[in-house]
Amino acid sequence: MVRQQEDTLSQSPAINLPRARLVDRKDITHDLMVIKLEPEQGPLKFRPGQFCTLGLEGIERAYSIVSAPHEHYLEIFIELVPEGELTPRLWRLKVGDTVSIRPRAKGIFTLDNKAHHHFMLSTVTGVAPSVSILRDYLYRGSPGHHHFYVLLGASYQDELTYDEELAQLEAQHPQSVKFVPTVSRPADPRNAGWKGATGRTNAIFEEYLARFAPPKDDTMIYACGHPGMIEDSRVKAAAGGWRFKEERFWKA
Repeated sequence: MVRQQEDTLSQSPAINLPRARLVDRKDITHDLMVIKLEPEQGPLKFRPGQFCTLGLEGIERAYSIVSAPHEHYLEIFIELVPEGELTPRLWRLKVGDTVSIRPRAKGIFTLDNKAHHHFMLSTVTGVAPSVSILRDYLYRGSPGHHHFYVLLGASYQDELTYDEELAQLEAQHPQSVKFVPTVSRPADPRNAGWKGATGRTNAIFEEYLARFAPPKDDTMIYACGHPGMIEDSRVKAAAGGWRFKEERFWKA
């Protein structure tokens, strides 16, 4: 899903906003792409887990940032919404084209430093803030012995996108990172050869909470992506007495 916050939608064409140039585009599937942008006024300042607001032809939407603050380019993971106002326009972009960008990042879906165990639930593009947080934490070599458990779900294995990076981070930092990718339609031919976990993220996360057994009083659960996944996970987490943060993605 595309991340949208109604309070960030422009009520008039964003004529005088700064621009960001498209420097790289990778099409993952017909409706998923990863882009890298270079803001023309210099790197955007943000905290890992926050979002930026991009626009084209006067239409603006907010997108969670994949990249970490130390990276030169701003990395964004986008899902095409055919009936949406902005994403069909973004799909026509070529390297060298520009989009508008609000000069300030926003959002509170950031790392809770009061907890040392971070259980991250996401669906497809909802993995963006988790990747940003992990890249930043591991780059800085942050002290405090934080532990990350990333559960990433999608209907099809080719939608997982950041699974190779996350698996590599787990291999490189086995004491800090645990990664579980899951597909919800294992019988579909598109998932032929899949040998990983199966089931919707919200349907299986309690199993992995029990398996990894993070201490309840020192754990924050983060959920980002599809509203249905978040709502079900929130109810289950509350019933179990877990702390919970959320970031919902809507079609736009």
